[in-house]
Amino acid sequence: MWDVVRSFTFPLPPSLLASAMPAITATSHAIGGFNETLGSHVKYSKFSETGEQLGPKVRSKLSMVAVYSPSLAAAVAALALPAVREAPGAALVVAMLGLHFFKRLLESLFLHRYSGTMALESVATISFCYLINTSFIIYTQYLTLGTAPPPVDLKPPGAALFAVGICGNLYHHVLLCRLRKEGEGGYKIPRGGLFGLVTCPHYLFEIMVFAGIACASQTVYSFCVMAGTAFYLMGRSWATRKWYLSKFEDYPREVKALIPFIF
Repeated sequence: MWDVVRSFTFPLPPSLLASAMPAITATSHAIGGFNETLGSHVKYSKFSETGEQLGPKVRSKLSMVAVYSPSLAAAVAALALPAVREAPGAALVVAMLGLHFFKRLLESLFLHRYSGTMALESVATISFCYLINTSFIIYTQYLTLGTAPPPVDLKPPGAALFAVGICGNLYHHVLLCRLRKEGEGGYKIPRGGLFGLVTCPHYLFEIMVFAGIACASQTVYSFCVMAGTAFYLMGRSWATRKWYLSKFEDYPREVKALIPFIF
């Protein structure tokens, strides 16, 4: 088993923190996803007004900018390091991270339509999680510089997964955006694309983005980020499906029949 893992991943770094973070990240994200299925939501989007509301709130557009900007800044700063720029593998991983968060920032500024607020606590939590994941992917990649690469090169399939994921994610975000006119509030049943087959195809494609980054990185930590992201978004998708079924009687019949934790 471990021989198979070692064939496509770099060895764990000697740093105690870097060795412990994969398990910490995957476990914390899995717990977050499980909490979503139990109704304990991170308060954004359709779940922003659920439960008891404590503390200050921030306009949704500003919140999303604050969520993605620190991670984008971390990727840009890493690309400024000569050691990263001169290592093709590391530069590819950092560029993928930068492109992903740059796209999300542009979507937040110019694509998404907002009608509410977001708890400041949620803004800080999500921004911190993204920043930690991004920083440690970059850090563990930096620790591999000068070491022999794994026997199996996953960068080509990683680049392909990333490209499909980022395009699919953007496409379904556009479909979601078109559900509401400017200034219109409320939620509607998503249509088009893979909506009607799966509840949250934009989540599915976001997982593909992180799968592509993990394959390009080939570190244990990046694969744990991918797994943790999948666990969390599966829980969020399950919660979204339950929310739709409670709000819309005419929610697509084919989605009602899906396994509960499907995306």
